[in-house]
Amino acid sequence: MYKFIAGAALVATVAIVAPARNADANLFNMPKSLKPPRAELTFERPTLAPMAHTKFCIENPVDCQVRRISFRGRKFDLTPQRMIELDEINRNVNRAIRPERNKLGLMHEKWVISPISGDCNDYAVTKRHHLIEKGWPSHSLLLAEVVTGWGEHHLVVVARTRQGDFVLDNLTSALRSWSEVPYRWVRIQSPANPEFWSKPKVPAGRSA
Repeated sequence: MYKFIAGAALVATVAIVAPARNADANLFNMPKSLKPPRAELTFERPTLAPMAHTKFCIENPVDCQVRRISFRGRKFDLTPQRMIELDEINRNVNRAIRPERNKLGLMHEKWVISPISGDCNDYAVTKRHHLIEKGWPSHSLLLAEVVTGWGEHHLVVVARTRQGDFVLDNLTSALRSWSEVPYRWVRIQSPANPEFWSKPKVPAGRSA
């Protein structure tokens, strides 16, 4: 499960938004793929967390804490500096970890932060970990299980911001709006508690 597809090219590019007084104004200059989605990703009903995530939380409790200081009833503001952080961490982690399939099967799957080699799960938890270290609130960084067009289960990070929900993915260096990724959405972390997961509610016309 969550297999990394070896040989996927990290070729797409992302335009970095230059600092400005108003982050919203910068969004008008973003590439089409980085402009706010037409509809945000919402949550339908609770579902079981992946077994590997439960084990991950036992071994890495800090990464699964509810950071109550960040819960103020509003979404995280995607400033120019925060956009640069998203782009740099997505690219740097994609380069730092050598792709390697999980050959031990689902029962022996383990999610590891910053391994030398690993699959999509390791890329995702590493990106989330580094962004939290930079001050991103836990409720704005959600791990999500999706299914690719070729039928592989895959793990990504969804960065939820006031300007839109964006996907960090080890299969591409490009940041993309959640509504533009070619995946079927299966389940996603709950913003209220990182240890719990939910079924995403996807608007009509999108894959769920």
